[in-house]
Amino acid sequence: MERRGWPTDPVYSAYQASKAFVCAYTRILARENPALRVNCVHPGYVETEMNCNTGNLTAAEGASVSVAVALAKQGGVTGAYFDSTEITSFLVAVVTGGNRGIGLEICRQLASKGVTVVLTARDEKRGADAVKTLGAHGLSNVVFHQLEVGDLSSAARLAEFIREQLTMHELSGPQQRSETQNHFRKRLASSLLAGMDSMEKLEWLRKHTTDTYSKAECLRTNYHGTKIVTEALLPLLQLSSHGRVVYMTSSFGLLRFFSGEQLKEELNNIDTLSEERLDELSELFLNDLKNGQMEPHGWPTGPGRPAYKVSKALTNAYSRIIAKKHPTLCVNCVNPGYVSTDMNFHTGDLTVEEGARGALILAMVPKGGMTGAYLDITEVAHFV
Repeated sequence: MERRGWPTDPVYSAYQASKAFVCAYTRILARENPALRVNCVHPGYVETEMNCNTGNLTAAEGASVSVAVALAKQGGVTGAYFDSTEITSFLVAVVTGGNRGIGLEICRQLASKGVTVVLTARDEKRGADAVKTLGAHGLSNVVFHQLEVGDLSSAARLAEFIREQLTMHELSGPQQRSETQNHFRKRLASSLLAGMDSMEKLEWLRKHTTDTYSKAECLRTNYHGTKIVTEALLPLLQLSSHGRVVYMTSSFGLLRFFSGEQLKEELNNIDTLSEERLDELSELFLNDLKNGQMEPHGWPTGPGRPAYKVSKALTNAYSRIIAKKHPTLCVNCVNPGYVSTDMNFHTGDLTVEEGARGALILAMVPKGGMTGAYLDITEVAHFV
């Protein structure tokens, strides 16, 4: 038995193997019959004649999870395992911007680990197509829900969907970009950058990528949109026995890019910083960007994308505030590194698999693990 990897319990090994086969069978059925909701339930240690009434749950308590799963609404989770300790205590992850790039890879790897994944995207067709692609690779435990990051009603609809269908355990943060900006970048790739090698493309991007006031919507998406989604899902995370929040950030969000020491110190002092102050700083930045007052007030002034840098710095600070306010959660942020994606014309030096590693580490961090931290790819680093 042991040599071949079977359960070695002297009494229950056959029982354990039989139940493992049933669990595997449910997942096969779920994959082969996507129109059905096929799940398995562990009722808990129920007081019955079979165990001489030594169980610690009543029959009614043991049946409650089975009833809830049997009455799940259309489009709910499938291929999942339900435990009695919570109404749906299997791991659930929400991944925003999950239809491509690093987000899609995070969905794939989480689903491969048995996590039920809610893949969200702004575009319904692209999101649904991403779920189909993952399903074709045997990952039936991924469902799609549309999400417009930054839209209060859209975030509320997502929260309601999860509340009705699932119990939240993890949240991976937003990775959004406007479709008009995507279209513009694709046109550049096929014209101005045609014929350039990777390093030439990267140098062109550094020289020509700038922010204007009209393009500072990245701050509203990266920072305010992140806040909106987080606040919509926090009540569900707090119901979980072990909630985890992972924000995708960037090394450009480090405080070393800020020119003013006073502003650096303020953003790094989580003991005094508040969400309200972050919102004030967001508005101050937009005004200073519009009026050309970046350097006098300590904002990033080096070459390239000040709005992006500020948006990520505010998100980093917000993650630390949330970690402090909610000590039962594990709230962290991660810089995935320079990953080769459509957004950078595949000039990155990391694959999407490598870029997803840090997010996966934080999404699966054990209960009581690190919180309020920053991972640079996979290593703990400073916010400055």
